[in-house]
Amino acid sequence: MGFFDAIGSVFTKYATFSGRAPRSEFWWFWLLNMFVGLALDGRGIWPGTGEPPHMSMLSVIWHLAVLIPTLAVSVRRLHDTDRSGWWLLLWLIPLIGWIVLLVFYVSRGTAGANRFGPDPLSGGAGGSAGGQPGSYGPTSIPSVPRR
Repeated sequence: MGFFDAIGSVFTKYATFSGRAPRSEFWWFWLLNMFVGLALDGRGIWPGTGEPPHMSMLSVIWHLAVLIPTLAVSVRRLHDTDRSGWWLLLWLIPLIGWIVLLVFYVSRGTAGANRFGPDPLSGGAGGSAGGQPGSYGPTSIPSVPRR
């Protein structure tokens, strides 16, 4: 999944907390979020300016605007690893929780369907994450073609 496909998918599913998100969708969105946030922070990002770090008003508006899609894609990413979205609450545990979530986010998603839906990478032109479309066993969840 390319950059524009991933970003488009996240904003198309703005508040969709069900289903699954592949690693590429999550990380491309995270990268966009980071760069836009840094760009909007202005002088607060430059080291050695003698200014305390701060967030500009534009940065605050951006982060508030993408709060819901960020939570939604994070939950869908956890679903791809066959974990409940409630694991996102680990974010409230400094350092240890963040490391655990990072491991979950970089982990490969479940091959084939899981309890949260079909494999997002198995549809379309010759899926790459395992399983043939329609070979999901007793769950018989149909594959969803990629856009």
